[in-house]
Formats: sequence, structure tokens, C-alpha cells
Amino acid sequence: MAAAVEQPAEAEVPAPEADPRVGVVLVSHSREVAEATAELAKAMVGSGDVAPVLAAGGTDDGRIGTSAELIHAAALKVDQGRGVAVLCDMGSAVLTVQALLGDGDERAMPADTRIVDAPFVEGAVGVVVTASVGGDLAMVLAAGEDARNYRKG
Repeated sequence: MAAAVEQPAEAEVPAPEADPRVGVVLVSHSREVAEATAELAKAMVGSGDVAPVLAAGGTDDGRIGTSAELIHAAALKVDQGRGVAVLCDMGSAVLTVQALLGDGDERAMPADTRIVDAPFVEGAVGVVVTASVGGDLAMVLAAGEDARNYRKG
């Protein structure tokens, strides 16, 4: 028998405001990595209001892997009508989100859900900060993708 899908906690997502923002879902093979990355990205916003962001890491039963159900539930929860940016760590996380966005999956993702093609941690910071200051979906995607060009040496 399959384990019950754990839904993202209500307290993690701000209630929609008068000025809704792009929602963000961080998908990792590890629940801990997804949650820690979400916390780091939210902390980088500083004292401002944080855009709706949820971690969707690991499998339904807490193992390493990805869960279409967790990703789908998180995307629905962060959606405020301005789009949802989904940032994946690697491999099957990307394939799982692509399947959810495809025509063949019965789970409807929110309108204007897009995968951000960016490094996970750096991209998450750019995406969450830009969404939090009110950037539209194109700006949020660009902020994540710009992280690829950040040189460290």
C-alpha cells in the first residue's frame, strides 16, 4: 500500500496579498536539501515579504527521489495567478516536472508554470528574491537563469 502524500504545511506559504506574486517550488531529490535551500533563499529576501515558496523534496515516504504528487501539491499551493517557477536540482526531478507539464499527465499544473533552467542554490536565491519584490514570471525566470553566469573565480 502506498504511503500517504504529505501536503506542504499551510504556514509555509503567505496568504495571497492585494498584489499577488509569482509562486516558487524548489524540487530536490532530498527533502532536507529542498527545505534548506528554501530557507536560505527566503532569508536572502531580508526584511521584506517573501513570495510564496515551497520545498518539494524527496519521495512521499521520505526517501531520496522525487514525487509528482508532492510537486503538484506544492505548485497548486503557491499559485497566486501570476505563474509558478519550478527549480529542480537534477535528472529525474526535471523529468518529473516535465511530465507534469506535459499533456499526458492527469494532474493539471497551474497556468504559466515554468521550469527554471538554473543552478539549484544560486538560482533559488535569484528566483525567490525577484518574485518577492514583485517581478513577473519572465523576470523571475531570467533572475534564476542569470545565476548560471555568476563567476566564482
